[in-house]
Amino acid sequence: MSFAAIQFPEIDPIIVSIGPLALRWYGMMYLVGFILALVIANKAADRSGGRWTRDQVGDLLFYGFLGVIIGGRVGYVVFYQWQHFIADPLYLFEIWKGGMSFHGGLIGVILAIAFFARKEKKSFLEVGDFAAPLVPLGLGAGRIGNFINAELWGRETDVPWAMVFPNDPEQLPRHPSQLYEFFLEGVVLFAIIYLVCKKPRPTGLASGLFLAGYGLFRMFIEFFREPDAHLGLLVSALSMGQLLSLPMVIAGMGLIIWALTKSSIPEQPKTTKKTAKAKGVAK
Repeated sequence: MSFAAIQFPEIDPIIVSIGPLALRWYGMMYLVGFILALVIANKAADRSGGRWTRDQVGDLLFYGFLGVIIGGRVGYVVFYQWQHFIADPLYLFEIWKGGMSFHGGLIGVILAIAFFARKEKKSFLEVGDFAAPLVPLGLGAGRIGNFINAELWGRETDVPWAMVFPNDPEQLPRHPSQLYEFFLEGVVLFAIIYLVCKKPRPTGLASGLFLAGYGLFRMFIEFFREPDAHLGLLVSALSMGQLLSLPMVIAGMGLIIWALTKSSIPEQPKTTKKTAKAKGVAK
């Protein structure tokens, strides 16, 4: 190719280290996503008219965090490294070697939501709708972490913004697909769900939008992302990420249709200036 691709700057994945302890950019990005989710969730709880409390927000995020970590690791091993796991079952616990799966993390979060809903005597979809706007924040932050780590790069291309990543053994100009995912799965998906959640909407609509929106965005971006070397393209030239996202699209579209035709709009809390001031409700 005759054009000059952008050379990715080599960034130390460790921000600061003290002895054996190290603060990494990837972990910092997840912390940023968690803090943003906590702020937005607390504001939503304050506006809920007593249906949600900040203590419940803290519990939900804690269970969700466990779901992401455990589900993400198990999902990565099962979906992407099954042969490695069969040969060495202890690989499942070697988290320091890296390897997390969004789809596995999603299953973990769904289980966490189900546990929380039963514990707090809330409906599963009510909790899912409350959590839906929070997930893209963590996704977007995580994709920035992938970009800083120069991992999960895209396919070869000659677009003007093509980048050469230092970890790429072939040193080819590639799509910065991590940034595509940050924009679509993080920024755009959050904006769509957040705007929908600001107005009265049928139960299940926000959850359906997240499932369908993420699934569609991920399937689209996978056409620009380099498939895993040991897996390649699978059924009908689709990647593992696309195959795992397809059920999300189907379930999300079904949930959207059900919400718009069968579900009712929950009664909205009536907040006066006096009660808003007393409860600290954001206006």
